[in-house]
Amino acid sequence: MKIVVLDGGTLNPGDLSWEGLKDLGDTEIYDRTPDELVVERAKDADIILTNKVVIDREVMDQLPNLKYISVLATGYNIIDTDAARERDIPVSNIPTYGTQSVAQMVMAHVLNFTQHVAHHAQTVAEGRWSRSDDWCYWDFPMIELDGLTMGVVGFGRIGRAVGEVAKAFGMKIIAFDEYVSDPGDPEVNMVSFEDLLRSADVVTFHTPLTPETEGMLNADTLTLMKSSAFVVNTSRGPVIDNAALAEALNNEQIAGAGLDVLDVEPPPLDHPLLNAKNCYITPHISWATRSARARLMQTTVDNVAAFIDGEPQNVVN
Repeated sequence: MKIVVLDGGTLNPGDLSWEGLKDLGDTEIYDRTPDELVVERAKDADIILTNKVVIDREVMDQLPNLKYISVLATGYNIIDTDAARERDIPVSNIPTYGTQSVAQMVMAHVLNFTQHVAHHAQTVAEGRWSRSDDWCYWDFPMIELDGLTMGVVGFGRIGRAVGEVAKAFGMKIIAFDEYVSDPGDPEVNMVSFEDLLRSADVVTFHTPLTPETEGMLNADTLTLMKSSAFVVNTSRGPVIDNAALAEALNNEQIAGAGLDVLDVEPPPLDHPLLNAKNCYITPHISWATRSARARLMQTTVDNVAAFIDGEPQNVVN
């Protein structure tokens, strides 16, 4: 089998091994592949692995040997799954690998709002404490999480993990998920999306991007939130209307936003959220702990091996 990895650089920048995959066939690995080189690099491939490189109907038409696509991520909207199905090409994803890593990132953003550790540490490094007339100082309100309400939008594996971590801080948990009626936890209350926005002190998104979820936090729904509330998004950028969020932040309609995803990635320099008030953006790294990436790598190898053995797993089409 000829295996081609089109953009493996983010999964493995050098601290993991591709040997498990190489043991399965003749393997070529590219850190990244521009659109104009996709067909050239994949033309002889039986198996393609991709993270963000788009494999659409037009590309598939030019890859006569293609038999299987393995996505190096959970989201698979980069693949035309209908076109793949028509060609009897299974498409697999990685259904779970970064649950705890994403939950950890959510709380990192939440704690940034409540303590501003990096900011205050920087002021100390710059000598401000040494010059201070007082024995302490703070530049932002110190916020205690105990007793506050975390609103979890999307109560799947990651949403539940976030809820568990937030409960450890003493937070109350409410959740919205149109497909979940029983949270399986008597301490979690399922509510409507509108009621969640009205009640939550922190709103955190863990929902897939679908026509129903795209732009679900927008100019209208933002008006439901408390002026003291924070938004955290580690799911998909377009579930939030980014322009509307920037306007709400700049007008102090809500207190802040912690975002690991945006509607355009990488963002243009004039993206409205890059300079919005009290907006902290990380470059889509909540999934990227070494432990999570190692699990992703192993599941990828298992997916490819299962296909070669005639029993493909984690198939999404």
